[in-house]
Formats: sequence, C-alpha cells, structure tokens
Amino acid sequence: MTGRLPHILWGITGSVAAIRSDRLGHELAAQGELKAIVTRRAQHFLPEGMPEVPIYSDDDEWSSWKKLGDPVLHIELRRWADVLVIAPLSADSLAKMAHGICDTLLLSVARAWDYSRPVIVAPAMNTMMWEHPLTTEHLDRLRSWGVGVVDPVSKELACADIGMGAQAPADAIVAMVRRATSREDAETNRNDRES
Repeated sequence: MTGRLPHILWGITGSVAAIRSDRLGHELAAQGELKAIVTRRAQHFLPEGMPEVPIYSDDDEWSSWKKLGDPVLHIELRRWADVLVIAPLSADSLAKMAHGICDTLLLSVARAWDYSRPVIVAPAMNTMMWEHPLTTEHLDRLRSWGVGVVDPVSKELACADIGMGAQAPADAIVAMVRRATSREDAETNRNDRES
C-alpha cells in the first residue's frame, strides 16, 4: 500500500440503515480509492447522491464470468482491497458471514478474504434483533477472526422502536477505517525494511 491511497472495499447489506449510505460513501471515498458491493436487498434502500465509484452487484458476479480462465469477480475484488468495510451489516448478512455462507457477491468476498488484512463491520438492525443471543455469538465469532466491530447506537429506529441497533455514525466507522489502514501501511513499511 506504500505510495498509494488505501483500496477500500465497501459492502452494503439490506438494512434500512443503507438509506444513509450517501454520507458514509463520500467520507470513505475521501480516505482512499473506493469500490462498493451492494446486495440485492440493499439496492432497495440506496439513496440518491451516492459517490461516483464503481458499484458491483450480485448480477456482476455472474455476468462477468463466461468461461474457464475468466477473472472471478469476488476474487479480483478481494485481491484489489486493502480493507473490507461492511456498513450496514444486517442481521441476515451477519448470521451468514459468521457461518461462512457465501450466497452473494459480498459474502463470497468475505469467505475468500485473507483475515490478516482488516475487516470492519457496522451492524444495524432492530433492537430485538440486536439483543437476540445469536447476535452476540455471531459477533464474537467475527471478532475471533480479527474483525473490527463498530457497535450500533441507541435511538429511534426506522420502525419507530427506540433502542440499540441504529448504525454507528459515519465518523465512527471512518475513524476505524483510518486506524486500520494506517496500521496496514505501518506493517507494510516494517516488512519492507526487514526484507
């Protein structure tokens, strides 16, 4: 990564928090070179004003491969990225990621990811989903792989419930991305010096 901007791969899943993706996207784009993956469910929530960056969907995974020897999109994106950020991470995608299910382009990237490189997730879901015992179990599994978790905040949710589960503010997510990419750059510099 030395001598270039960090390559940030941003996954957006089907949580209603995706309606605020425009702000987060612009802030992430200011941190490096940004590409996005949007799940089919997330497409329903995407707002106007998203940053002008490459945006991939599940359809791109299948339409880009025609024959043996063609690039495999989820592998190409994994190779390109220095950091994987999934924000928002829905309860559904969290459960699938924790169990290695890879039925979307984004989850295929997560399954093929080299977990020595940073992964940051920002869960967003209804309070009762957040408080479900499986949520803690799934997040603990991700943390055991070295995944950074930006915990949600408490507020009035889109469903009108009040409680924990709203996606963390964009600046909290971006701050963790900055820390992860600066550590990644420091690690690369140290390895270059030791070589």
